[in-house]
Amino acid sequence: MKDLFSQGASHTTRLFVVVIISVVLMFVDHHEKHLKGVRSTIGTFVTPLVYLADLPQEFFSWGGESMMSRSQLRQENQALKAESQILKSQLQKFISLQVDNARLRNLLGTQNESLEKRLLAEIIQIDSDPFNLEFIIDKGSNHSVYIGQTVIDAQGIVGQIIGVSAFTSRVIMISDSSHAIPIRVARNNARAIVAGSGQINQLFLTNVTDTTDIQVGDTLVTSGLGQKFPKGYPVATVTQVIHDPGKAYAIITAKPTAKLAQLSSVLLVWTLNDSVNRLVQKRGKKND
Repeated sequence: MKDLFSQGASHTTRLFVVVIISVVLMFVDHHEKHLKGVRSTIGTFVTPLVYLADLPQEFFSWGGESMMSRSQLRQENQALKAESQILKSQLQKFISLQVDNARLRNLLGTQNESLEKRLLAEIIQIDSDPFNLEFIIDKGSNHSVYIGQTVIDAQGIVGQIIGVSAFTSRVIMISDSSHAIPIRVARNNARAIVAGSGQINQLFLTNVTDTTDIQVGDTLVTSGLGQKFPKGYPVATVTQVIHDPGKAYAIITAKPTAKLAQLSSVLLVWTLNDSVNRLVQKRGKKND
């Protein structure tokens, strides 16, 4: 054997001998199974070498997957951030819509037994003159709005219509200095007239005798007298009562229950009495 693999043996001879030995070993192993244990032992020792040989490929594969995963995670993170911003903006919009919805529900839920119809109107212009507490709404004669019609919000009386065109109407607030409304005290039904002071959040009770039972905190509601305003709507809350022994009338101030300084929309109301009176007036004009 030493001579066979000596320096003088040709490469072809070496290859031939190795092939013959391999064939003989394969034949013996296949029929006699004598080399099973040897193969198993060799496989045990060779296994670490197989893992070691495969390690570079596994490393580069893991590195590629790791980089891909990090890149994918970065993209997903950016997408989630963008989606989060969108959802936040939508949430703000939904919150605003929810507030508006609650406000409109309160507004439309304000009703009286004598109401026949109600209509929501948006304020489109507020008078810039500080001495004229008036504003314009987006409803007019095409919506059957008429002069003298009652205007309210969710808390109480806002004012009434003083001018009408086809698509808009002008409203005067109850706190305007030229406006007055008959009221009664909810606690004891004492009657009086509430007049505007010219300041948006202040009203005066006029010609109230010093002996009239009106107290701070009393709620003032529409009396229905004069048939200009439906009966029983909140108008104001008494904020001050001054009794002067030398004068026949008390000095009484009140704050409107309607949120006059924060209005963005109002409610127009029609009462059954209003409809009947207007129908009678139209028939009277036709007969004339």
